[in-house]
Amino acid sequence: MKKIILIGNVACGKTTICQYLNHMEIRYKKTQALEVYNTTIDTPGEYLENRGYLRSLMVTATETDQVVFVQDASRDQFFFSPGQSSAFTLPVAGVVTKIDIATPKQIADAVELLQLAGADPIFKVSPMTGEGMEELVAFLEEKEAAAEA
Repeated sequence: MKKIILIGNVACGKTTICQYLNHMEIRYKKTQALEVYNTTIDTPGEYLENRGYLRSLMVTATETDQVVFVQDASRDQFFFSPGQSSAFTLPVAGVVTKIDIATPKQIADAVELLQLAGADPIFKVSPMTGEGMEELVAFLEEKEAAAEA
């Protein structure tokens, strides 16, 4: 699986995605510091919300294969800047979370905002229900498939 860094605001679902990808029990846990689980780096939401920490995200990302911007579709707050993906020297994908509790318009808005930030591809998921997670996992496993070929 690609080594990834999950970046998003507080309570957007980064830790839940991390738990799902690493076959852990899904439970709420506030991430207080950078945490590494196998090939997944979970970051505190404050690192995105406080612009002074953005350099820390960029430096940490250099140790990964893929940056993943995470956006909670059920919230109207958006912390990614237009073109923010260009700050990273790696590919940036987007993940819209909480699609099980968001409206179709909220989901579409979240996709559009991640596109403006430069994320591509974009996945719509709910780790709580599993919806969309199969596609995300397949994308993250592409590195292994390419290496085996």
